Amino acid sequence: MSLQTSSSPYAAAASDQPSDEDLLTKVGDKPLANGQPRPMRQASIDIYRGLVMFLMMAEVLELMHLADAYPDSSWAQWLRFNTTHVQWVGLSLHDMIQPSFSFLVGVSLPFSILARKARGQKFASTVWHAAWRSVILVALGILLRSLGKSQTNFTFDDTLTQIGLGYFALFLLAHASRAVQMGATLLILVGYWALFAAWPLPPSDFDWQTVGIANHWPHLLGGFEAHWNKNLNPAGAFDQWFMNLFPREKTYTYSSGGYCTLSFIPTLATMLLGVLAGSVLRDGKSPGRKLLVLWTSGLLLLLVGWGLGELGVCPIVKRIWTPTWVLVSGGLCYLTLGALFAIADWRGWRNWAWPLMVIGANSIVAYVMSWTMEGPTKAFLRRHLGDGPFDVAGEAWQPVLLGAAVLLAMWLILLWLFRQRIFVRI
Repeated sequence: MSLQTSSSPYAAAASDQPSDEDLLTKVGDKPLANGQPRPMRQASIDIYRGLVMFLMMAEVLELMHLADAYPDSSWAQWLRFNTTHVQWVGLSLHDMIQPSFSFLVGVSLPFSILARKARGQKFASTVWHAAWRSVILVALGILLRSLGKSQTNFTFDDTLTQIGLGYFALFLLAHASRAVQMGATLLILVGYWALFAAWPLPPSDFDWQTVGIANHWPHLLGGFEAHWNKNLNPAGAFDQWFMNLFPREKTYTYSSGGYCTLSFIPTLATMLLGVLAGSVLRDGKSPGRKLLVLWTSGLLLLLVGWGLGELGVCPIVKRIWTPTWVLVSGGLCYLTLGALFAIADWRGWRNWAWPLMVIGANSIVAYVMSWTMEGPTKAFLRRHLGDGPFDVAGEAWQPVLLGAAVLLAMWLILLWLFRQRIFVRI
């Protein structure tokens, strides 16, 4: 991890940011060594990244609890649904944070590779950097998950560790042809589906409480889809072995949320979809052609994933990153990126997104702050201001207003870094 500063101005529309990694999508102004022109910056990537990180930081608002205060309100119930993860099958807005973050890692990679080639870096040097980045991402994920624990909390199912576990393979595949990238994506999805489909099912009288699930849990799947039930699948079995290789206070038996380490394999497919999308943006085709490819691809992915889920071939489950989840979430990512490309890059309407681009410019800092600032900042505000300022709208809104103050504090820190042209990257 390193700091990068620059005296280069960042335009009012946030269209020219001085960095060259996944936080950056502009390569530069000079032509490449082979004489080819460099691609223009894609503001859509920065806006999308900022939007994703804002949604993650906004968890501090605790909007889901408004549904308890307004049980008959449709908008409060809508907020609860879209600010929490679904129990198993399906998706909410909150569920789209991790796949979007992973997708954008892939989108940025073609630009990063081009930037390093432009600086004359040898392939061996870039390979070493990719390996180091993988290690740092995994280590940072474990470190953040260990906060407040009595010992290192070795888990590998959060966003950063999942990206880190697959990043090196992603980097190598990003140098391959599109045909190879598409083939690798298809192989991952079919292979991962086959692994689950071939896994033996439990007997009819199986006690689900042994894997942390109530016997009459309403989200248990039946028939062929039972191969993708919570904690009783090949990924869960792998973790019962793998997680106990590390020091722990007690033997690992299951994940309370059903998450698993092996999800990094289909997450790699999500990132490969991002690489393919990034290649579309990087190429010198017309804006209309790029938009057509992004939206057509997004609709196709969405329809195929949804169709396979409806046919019972494979349920759409984010928590174990099923192949249909890759397709559906990937399709939504393509559609979102395409919409932002049309608005910010093609039409040039980007001033509205400046607050999001401030966040996207330091996405790693934003991610770390979302894990570390909430508790201390809330305690600081209560200590010095009391609860009065946050009770003005009633008890139900107190967590929202307090969280909004924390969210503002985090954004102001990111704004200061932005104005100082300090950008943290891995």
